Amino acid sequence: MDLDYTANRYLPVSWEQMHRDTRQLSASLMELENIKGIVCVSRGGLVPGAVIARELDIRFVDTVCIVSYDDRAQGEAKVLKCPEGDGEGIIVVDDLVDSGRTLQMVKKLLPKAHIATVYAKPMAQEIVDTFVVPVEQDVWLLFPWDMEMLPNTPLVEARRKTQS
Repeated sequence: MDLDYTANRYLPVSWEQMHRDTRQLSASLMELENIKGIVCVSRGGLVPGAVIARELDIRFVDTVCIVSYDDRAQGEAKVLKCPEGDGEGIIVVDDLVDSGRTLQMVKKLLPKAHIATVYAKPMAQEIVDTFVVPVEQDVWLLFPWDMEMLPNTPLVEARRKTQS
């Protein structure tokens, strides 16, 4: 897939950056009281959920499984799995809130949970209780688990290809 990086609409996030940003989110969550566990929104919340669980020494980790995206487009959200209860004492973790559709569904399923994301776009920031990195609405984040390390093409070669 060819991405137009010159459009400033794609933002690659490295493993190191994801870890730093998630640790910053962990620091923001440290003051919460009576936390019983973490529920990660599968799949994007799995990596930050693991980091937060380690940083806050939380051993109870579960998932809520909702399908709403393929690799590029959002579709109808569908719940595949949800923990029991109302979410009291639970931090729900996701990598990003974009349109907010997935987390609105999670809020209905676990209304007393504290919703936390690493990244948040303006359209849905109000859905999240805690986030650390605001992202412009038209930016597509490229998370490290969605990318491969490949050699890049020298700029002059890329220009030649587009001109021919």
